[in-house]
Amino acid sequence: MTDSRTGRCQCKAVDYEFTGLPRTVHACHCSECQKRSGSAFGLTMVVGKDSFVLNGKLTTYVRVSDSGQRVTAYFCPMCGSPIYGELERFPDIVAIRPGTLDDTSWFKPERHIWTSSAQNWFEFPEGCEGLPKGRW
Repeated sequence: MTDSRTGRCQCKAVDYEFTGLPRTVHACHCSECQKRSGSAFGLTMVVGKDSFVLNGKLTTYVRVSDSGQRVTAYFCPMCGSPIYGELERFPDIVAIRPGTLDDTSWFKPERHIWTSSAQNWFEFPEGCEGLPKGRW
């Protein structure tokens, strides 16, 4: 039996499903994720692209990362909820925004990345792996 997880945007115009376990879940403290999330960090859940099914139309925003790679953000055109992102460098994955999951009780970040850019008031959880720079 394969686990299936579902999620949706705030207005419910877009929904998605993926199967299996995520490859990783991390909290990113880079300035781009802070701007994207409107918070101190952004959460990302990485899943295989072949296990991800989307229903509905999304709007995109494309930017070039510090490493020169294209990063595409997909969000609901009605309510603006960020749903997922794609990285040119890793074409076989999608980076789901886990706050859009219907059930958020089962996961927690495995690591914090770009900790060198973290807000000075943020306290990292004890025992959680931290990387001063990201791996993307």
